[in-house]
Amino acid sequence: MIDELSLGLAPIIVDEIFKTLHKIKAQGITVLFVEQNVVKTLKEADRAYIIETGKITLSGTALELRDNEDVRKAYFGV
Repeated sequence: MIDELSLGLAPIIVDEIFKTLHKIKAQGITVLFVEQNVVKTLKEADRAYIIETGKITLSGTALELRDNEDVRKAYFGV
């Protein structure tokens, strides 16, 4: 379990951390992480949950959430 793995880090370090996370997942190891970097998280995650004020408001595969219009507006500005 990892909490806020990119918080306060330089973008180049964040990229390295996510590459390492990808390698860990490729070994078949389950990783649970809490992260506010939605773009990178939804690229790496199999499943994702959106939590607002302590409650799960959306859940699904990373692809489903990336394609969700509400998520796109709130987190991607699109």
